[in-house]
Amino acid sequence: MTEPETRTTPRRIRLTLLGVMLAMLLGMLDNMVVGTAMPTIAGELGGLAHLSWLVTAYTLATAASTPLWGKLGDLHGRKGTFITAIVIFLVGSGLSGAARSMEQLIAFRALQGIGAGGLAVGAFALIGALVSPRERGRYQGMSATIMAVGTIGGPLLGGFLTSHLGWRWSFYINLPLGAIVLVWIQTMLRLPKRARTDAPPIDAPPIDYAGAALLTATISALVLLTTWGGTQYAWGSPQVIGLAVVGAVALGAFLRSQTRAAEPVLPLSVFRSRNLSLASVMAAVLGAAMFGAVSFLPMYQQSVQGASAANSGMLLLPMVLPIVLASQVVGRVMSRTGRYKVFPVVGGAAVTLGLYLLSTMDASTGRGLSALYMAVLGTGLGLAMQMPMTIAQNSVEMKDMGVASASSPLFRTVGGSLGVALFGSLFARHVDHGMSARAVAAGTHSLFLWGAVLSLAGLAAACFIQEVPLRGKPGPAAPPAAGARQEEGIQA
Repeated sequence: MTEPETRTTPRRIRLTLLGVMLAMLLGMLDNMVVGTAMPTIAGELGGLAHLSWLVTAYTLATAASTPLWGKLGDLHGRKGTFITAIVIFLVGSGLSGAARSMEQLIAFRALQGIGAGGLAVGAFALIGALVSPRERGRYQGMSATIMAVGTIGGPLLGGFLTSHLGWRWSFYINLPLGAIVLVWIQTMLRLPKRARTDAPPIDAPPIDYAGAALLTATISALVLLTTWGGTQYAWGSPQVIGLAVVGAVALGAFLRSQTRAAEPVLPLSVFRSRNLSLASVMAAVLGAAMFGAVSFLPMYQQSVQGASAANSGMLLLPMVLPIVLASQVVGRVMSRTGRYKVFPVVGGAAVTLGLYLLSTMDASTGRGLSALYMAVLGTGLGLAMQMPMTIAQNSVEMKDMGVASASSPLFRTVGGSLGVALFGSLFARHVDHGMSARAVAAGTHSLFLWGAVLSLAGLAAACFIQEVPLRGKPGPAAPPAAGARQEEGIQA
């Protein structure tokens, strides 16, 4: 017997979403925590030449597995798929903490990354299943707060654990937190009934493993190309050119496979929606802007302004706090009015302006002025960052919610990888001969100026978004969208 009143109250939804968000926080915290522990890990396990693979393996596995997790949720039920992703992430965490060599640790980090891909897409798909796009604005601030906690708290937690308990606890800490999340999800998560139950139909088409493999090859080649190009290998080297060829061939084969598969892992039909395609462009550009700022602003603050590296998470506070506050405002207004186009447009403009202002910094720029510029960027990100997901989910039927939910983090991750690679290459041109304050300031100017130019593409995409009314009405018991399939079966 269902419980319509308790299932649909805002308090019930918030309690349920808290567990979902905590799971997402696990994946987000991990990279930040491990990044702080990397020097200690290299000192104990050796393998300094392969140290960057601790991040690359995780990022690569996360990006490559994201679309597959989205499709598995659509086919086999979101709750069970989400729990599976959490378990894989925790197994990878435990094995990483017990690793005895750098090679083992890299392999286990990849396993962690596979689980992390399911945490992100599963969380957003569950939010899409629990609340209509219009109601979703009420809870948007929760995800922004989670992001802020991960960005600021990750380095601080990593430093504390490494200093007091050892680097292995950078991974072991996930186990008790993950156990709490698993119990919370199993106990609290109740999703509306849907036509397709958790168990797949007997005649369900097989998963598109060929498409998944080709997509993995495409993303792997792209991430490795952007990671190695201009750093480990020259852009014109055989290795980088070979990766570009492999990526192009795999992409062509993948696109062809998606037109033939009975149940494609990333149905190209969803991209016939102009809004979803434009939202994907926005996600990629915003990912580049956010990851670029997070990666290079602390370097400028430490090398030029003399800030302490020990509090690296706090250095981004002027950018992160406006993200949280702006996201809260966007959520409330969007839920009350059902209107949303103004936010990606104004946000895209603010991101462009913020990046340009950051490009004007030099060796004499004070901390107060740079904090103001970061606040402009953070406000723009807060206004626009959640919108690609909202637009994507509002553009598809419930049966494709997993695919739509996977598109935004996928393009944000790919955009972030490309952006950091591009910015890193621009930055390196100025600091090859030393990390002097003047050289770092020149590199910062170059990368943020080109970042502002790149962000114009995201602003243009936002301007061409067609504002389709958000499905659902404000209130505790908003009905599902017309024509959309109901979600999961009620689970005790």
